[in-house]
Amino acid sequence: MGIVLGTNQYGKAENRVVRIHRETDRHEIRDVTVSTALRGDFTAAHRHGDQSDVLPTDTQKNTCYAFAKSHGLGEIEDYALALARHFVDDVAPVRGARIAVDEFAWERVPVGGTGHDHAFVRSGSEVRTTVVTVDDDGAQVVSGLRDLVLLKSTGSEFAGFLVDGYTTLAPTHDRIMSTSLVATWTYTGTEVSWDKTWADVRRILLERFACVHSLALQQTLWEMGKAVLEEHPEIAEVSLSAPNRHHFVVDLAPFGLENRNEVFYAADRPYGLIEATVGRD
Repeated sequence: MGIVLGTNQYGKAENRVVRIHRETDRHEIRDVTVSTALRGDFTAAHRHGDQSDVLPTDTQKNTCYAFAKSHGLGEIEDYALALARHFVDDVAPVRGARIAVDEFAWERVPVGGTGHDHAFVRSGSEVRTTVVTVDDDGAQVVSGLRDLVLLKSTGSEFAGFLVDGYTTLAPTHDRIMSTSLVATWTYTGTEVSWDKTWADVRRILLERFACVHSLALQQTLWEMGKAVLEEHPEIAEVSLSAPNRHHFVVDLAPFGLENRNEVFYAADRPYGLIEATVGRD
């Protein structure tokens, strides 16, 4: 039985790129982390140390910075597509490229009732994401978000679940439901208004989380994904990952106090992890 080289790729991970657009006195900022990965026939490099077909990862890093200037850094999907197509089209040994971009949001510092022209403040922990793959099969764009922390103080139940000899959890018809959502959605093509679509998908996810009376977190994820697909035919599927940030009612009876779902302690671990993909048939 022979020994063969399996699937492989290489690239430069987590390049921090900040692009200031200074075309007017009112500046714009885009703050991203970019990871590149190139695919092709790099057998010689692995088996013999022959680097003649290997584009250095340092060159990939430099390309990320150069493209932020030459191609601009606006919608991160367009930026990632431009990088991936460059590596595949212009670097002969490269047959496929995967570009992952995380974007960190900034807001203008409010001064005099309006946002300042060139002073910004980081907004929350939420991160916008995209992963673009370009190869012989074409281009695929998967966008999304992570670390979107959500909480609803009622409108959530968990009861009627399977019970066995190890079950101690009591059913509840009124609980806090909280999560740090990770969501990704796969586009059917690349002719998309990226910023507008991303913002609208986020709006839908938030609205369904808030408005669905949840009998289970699974049900909420289904309703969130279904609503996105119903309003956006350019999206093929939505994948959702939701760690259940448990909040437990504190027993205040020893202190002569009644606790009607008002005081909780938040447990960061262990946690339930609920995941689902909603697609089209």
